[in-house]
Amino acid sequence: MPAFFDVGPRLGIEEFRQIRDIVNRFCGIHFSDDARYIVQRRLRDRLEILGMATFEEYYHYLRYHPQAEAELENAVELLTTNETYFFREEYQLRAFAEEVLPVLRARAAERGTRHLSIWSAGCSTGEEVYTLAMLVDRSGLFRDWDVRIFGNDISRRVLQRARAAVYRPSSFRAMPPGYEHYFIDAPEGRQVHPRIRAMCHFGHINLMNHGRTAVVGKVDAIFCRNVLIYFDDMSRRRVVDTFFQRLERGGYLFLGHSESLLNLSTSFELVHLSTDLAYRRPNPESKRPPARGERR
Repeated sequence: MPAFFDVGPRLGIEEFRQIRDIVNRFCGIHFSDDARYIVQRRLRDRLEILGMATFEEYYHYLRYHPQAEAELENAVELLTTNETYFFREEYQLRAFAEEVLPVLRARAAERGTRHLSIWSAGCSTGEEVYTLAMLVDRSGLFRDWDVRIFGNDISRRVLQRARAAVYRPSSFRAMPPGYEHYFIDAPEGRQVHPRIRAMCHFGHINLMNHGRTAVVGKVDAIFCRNVLIYFDDMSRRRVVDTFFQRLERGGYLFLGHSESLLNLSTSFELVHLSTDLAYRRPNPESKRPPARGERR
């Protein structure tokens, strides 16, 4: 229940469900009924800015106004949580660096290319994108290759921070030793080295917009960690189908530790790495032997 001193427009259950459904159709995020007061608190500023007295007015704005999509972006900015840091879920990244990167190099050699492309879907402020770039660089497997690591998010605000690549101490709380040389001192924190930044690119993409995701191109690996947990099942299926289409044959999909493709897709094959699980788009033409620790 809201506190007795809570003031401002009240979000009734009917208006909450209407607004929730619009947000869900727009970006896939789903809010349970228990989240009503959180949504009320976070969206009140938008009502004030737009000069509205009730959430019913706000719902009609989101439903019918010519600027509805722009306002949905504003709403999603306020409703989403962006929490990340360098080397999050390090055990998974270790398996990626030690077992998957050599496989991706060998597979590129089969195709006769020297190109590596990785997609960080829902990249927030960019720490995951730069972490992947550092791992690729440190592996030494892709010298003089065309390496492109792309991060997307629905929030324009966090993408501005990602492009600036300047981070405060909280972003380094899980970073292992040996990566200090990938950063330079900056007035507001530590900035990713220009050589690493040159490998990384960012774009404003709504994962529910299947057509828009085509700008990512074909990729060798996708990281989408702790993003799908906020979606409903139908939205998850749509996003996973997009991932399947964007992955090269034999490409890998990494999800968060609490996420899986169970009941979402049968198109991927499960890959057992030494310290984690991943999913792979099947490649029946590949003659490559399994990676170390990998079972087919």
